[in-house]
Amino acid sequence: MTLKQLAREDLKNRIFHWPDIREFREEEATKHIFYETPNTVGAVWCMRPGQTLPIHSHEKADDIWIVIEGTADFYPECGEMVQIKAGDVVVARAGEKHGMTNNSDKDFVMLGIAGPTPIGFIPHKHN
Repeated sequence: MTLKQLAREDLKNRIFHWPDIREFREEEATKHIFYETPNTVGAVWCMRPGQTLPIHSHEKADDIWIVIEGTADFYPECGEMVQIKAGDVVVARAGEKHGMTNNSDKDFVMLGIAGPTPIGFIPHKHN
C-alpha cells in the first residue's frame, strides 16, 4: 500500500503545535482556545508567576489538564492544595472543583481538554 504524503499545513485544524499557540498576558492568566467541537474544547493555559485560575467546577463536563511547563499549586477542593508539575495529567470529573495559582518564579503552561460542551463555569471560594 502506498500512503499519500500530506503537508502539516493541510491539517492545521487537526494538528496543533502548542509552542506556536501559547500566549501570555501580564495582567491575568491567559486561556487560548485552539479548537472547539460540539463534544469537546481544547485550550492552552499560560500563567506568569503569581497568576491564578480561580477554583471552579463544571456541572456536566470533565476537564483534563496536561501540564507542559512549570509548577503550580493545584486546588482539588476548597481549602486544599497540592503542587502539580510538568508531566502531570490532572483530571476533574463533572462537579469536581479545580483551580490553581502559579506560585513559582517561572512561567506555567498546560493544555486543557474539556467536554461535553458547553462546559459552563461554576465559581467557588476557598473557605
